[in-house]
Amino acid sequence: RCFIMNSKARLAWELYLKMETSGESFSLLQLIANDCYKMGQFYYAAKAFDMLERLDPNPEYWEGKRGAAIGLFQMIIAGREDRQALADIIQILRNTSNPQVEHIVKVMKKWAKDNRVP
Repeated sequence: RCFIMNSKARLAWELYLKMETSGESFSLLQLIANDCYKMGQFYYAAKAFDMLERLDPNPEYWEGKRGAAIGLFQMIIAGREDRQALADIIQILRNTSNPQVEHIVKVMKKWAKDNRVP
């Protein structure tokens, strides 16, 4: 939580990756997902919600991932996030078999094409 509150979400994510799979690691993943979302660190929130969704098909995890992906997209458009993150977020979205995915990805790809993002 301390890493996230100090805008170091990557370090919190790396801490999770080093853990063995357990109830404690699942709790840390939930904390990363929710705290990163609250703090506007949407890239790592999306990654954490994606992992949670794979471990437990709870619809709330899809909603969190969708919100984080769109939040990251807005930050990319505003120039506050690296445009290269767009390809990652599209891949993260495609890990879900929700019918909303294709519409969201279509909008992102059109923006990327119009703005010459590879």
